[in-house]
Amino acid sequence: MSVRTLPLLFLNLGGEMLYILDQRLRAQNIPGDKARKVLNDIISTMFSRKFMEELFKPQELYSKKALRTVYDRLAHASIMRLNQASMDKLYDLMTMAFKYQVLLCPRPKDVLLVTFNHLDAIKGFIQDSPTILHQVDETFQQLTETYGGLSAGEFQLIRQTLLIFFQDLHIRVSIFLKDKVQNSNGRFVLPVSGPLPWGTKVPGLIRTFNNKGEEVRKAEFKHGGSYVAAPKEGSFELYGDRVLKLGTNMYSVNRPMETHMSGASENLAAQTQESIAPNPLAKEELNLLARLIGGMEIKKPSGPEPGFRLNLFTTDEEEEQAALTRPEELSYEVINIQATQDQQTNEELARIMGEFEILDQPRRSASKGDDLLAMMDEL
Repeated sequence: MSVRTLPLLFLNLGGEMLYILDQRLRAQNIPGDKARKVLNDIISTMFSRKFMEELFKPQELYSKKALRTVYDRLAHASIMRLNQASMDKLYDLMTMAFKYQVLLCPRPKDVLLVTFNHLDAIKGFIQDSPTILHQVDETFQQLTETYGGLSAGEFQLIRQTLLIFFQDLHIRVSIFLKDKVQNSNGRFVLPVSGPLPWGTKVPGLIRTFNNKGEEVRKAEFKHGGSYVAAPKEGSFELYGDRVLKLGTNMYSVNRPMETHMSGASENLAAQTQESIAPNPLAKEELNLLARLIGGMEIKKPSGPEPGFRLNLFTTDEEEEQAALTRPEELSYEVINIQATQDQQTNEELARIMGEFEILDQPRRSASKGDDLLAMMDEL
């Protein structure tokens, strides 16, 4: 497992979230000024300097539920509100889209180009805010510094870590089904044709060498595909042609975004419950720290600018039905976090935290995910 995977996972999923929210804001005819505020607020929160510093620290991936909690907090960073059914659908679309992109990356290193495609598109969402644009550019610089010198083997480990994270998710998405890149069981169809990874030759030739490194024999074979050599390598600079289209906005044209649980996913639910829903102790650890830092409760819109609810379904009835039919094991119910003023409870929490502290050693968080949630609370 690579400890350098989290920034790529978070930024790419965040990019997919913004694609979907932008499409739904347009589909529901939300006034332009409100839509711009929502996207600017979410992007500003997502790319804040302190938050990025925490994100880029070497660390293992969070559990699916802990990560889902971070995105719930992020999605509600502005005047927009989503109920749980819409948030579940949003997270399903985000994860399946990025899973597809990781699977189709020609080279492990190309996951970085996918990330840059997301950042390029995110910059296009920002309007009238040079400060937020600068935040995104700073993150691009951090990505270049962190991943620019990694070897092919290290990128392969990152890709493998991502695939392990996604391995039990087989949610059917209407766009993928209609494009025939996903089967009815929720598994993706990998192509046997198309452009090859940069630096590789079209398959069809076997060369045999002797112990002196001299070529002694050639043999051709039929590969059964229709491959073409990559015209050029994608640019890893701040501005440039990425060449790779994975990670670009597939919702730029209005299309329905239905999701369905596949039979395979429903059957796997009981088997994968532990990986999707962390054990109760991890949940309590997250709640503990959140109560201590306080302020994690998402507040209702107030002031002169009223909030609004965004629906990721066509109708409210569809949204209600989705909430009722979703398997309980696959529902990412957000951890309820509230700051308490009860004196007895505060004393008990202080006592427990005192037991966690070790003299003359740096203090550590109770569980993964707490630091990022704490950072978001301060924004």
